[in-house]
Amino acid sequence: MMISRLLAAVLAALILIAPAAATDAELAKLARASGTPDIPGLKMVWLAPWGDVGNAKAWRNIIVHQTEGPAGSARGGAEMQTKNPTRRGVTLWVETDGTVYWAVAENLVPTHGDGANRNDNKYIDNKPTYRQVVRDNSIGVEFAGNYPDVTTGPTAAQVAAWKILVQILRARYGIPLDHVYAHNWIDYKDARYCEGCWLATLARTWEE
Repeated sequence: MMISRLLAAVLAALILIAPAAATDAELAKLARASGTPDIPGLKMVWLAPWGDVGNAKAWRNIIVHQTEGPAGSARGGAEMQTKNPTRRGVTLWVETDGTVYWAVAENLVPTHGDGANRNDNKYIDNKPTYRQVVRDNSIGVEFAGNYPDVTTGPTAAQVAAWKILVQILRARYGIPLDHVYAHNWIDYKDARYCEGCWLATLARTWEE
């Protein structure tokens, strides 16, 4: 049942993004901009505008998180993050309707991840990530809406936003596709579900 729901979400997402999607070249150009650019196919709320990309942290990884908050909670989480950038949280928050909140200046490091201490190879080969994929070199993206059931998958709108967002983040910071990680892949986390795993796996299936 979960698999069929997720497949339906992917198909719906592809339909959603097709009419408004920018070309790869257009996204690559936008990804190097400053300020609050309009990104085709993406509803971005800029709580922290981009600066000169040369002054950003040297982000080498993307970590996908899922928050145990209800639909509608992403904005509140993002606004609290903006007020206290280094609190436990992330740079970007994605609402169930696909709205993305850029909450933290890209030269600041929110507290996320727990030290890349996973070394059991349960989900991926952890040799390259053990004590290596940490908050100082990883930009975090939080997807809201898996409350009260933590196994609830992302919405079609979130998947559509994610497809564009991955391209933008990778192009802006030069992040390889295989450096997109789920929270559970790098840290011992909630045993009830694999946080971010489906979204990270999906991102890695998208072509270079």
